Amino acid sequence: MSDAMNHAAAAPGTWPGPPDPVFEQPWQAQVFALALQLHARQMFTWTEWAATLADRIRQAQQGGDPDLGDTYYQHWLGALEDLVAAKGASSPAELRRYAAAWDAAADRTPHGQPIALQAGDFA
Repeated sequence: MSDAMNHAAAAPGTWPGPPDPVFEQPWQAQVFALALQLHARQMFTWTEWAATLADRIRQAQQGGDPDLGDTYYQHWLGALEDLVAAKGASSPAELRRYAAAWDAAADRTPHGQPIALQAGDFA
């Protein structure tokens, strides 16, 4: 039970403060929102999503992921990439190209500044 839930149970009717954050990092919230948007645009069904995510998690566990929860949204991202490629919205090669471009842009960007892609990031 979280501290907030313990507080609420101990002092009914009092405000326990803000809940623990749902996402540890902004990119996790973004990948969550992207999954919702792609589903809303009918790129995949929730059944397809659940099967693809479960497959990603199963593969990771077989590869040694201890499944402590800290890699969960990495599996979300991988599942989205799998579905986007399977549905023909992008190819695995294109996804790798964009991932490399974002890495290059991030390496160039000072901490705390917005990351912006440039044509040279795709070289």
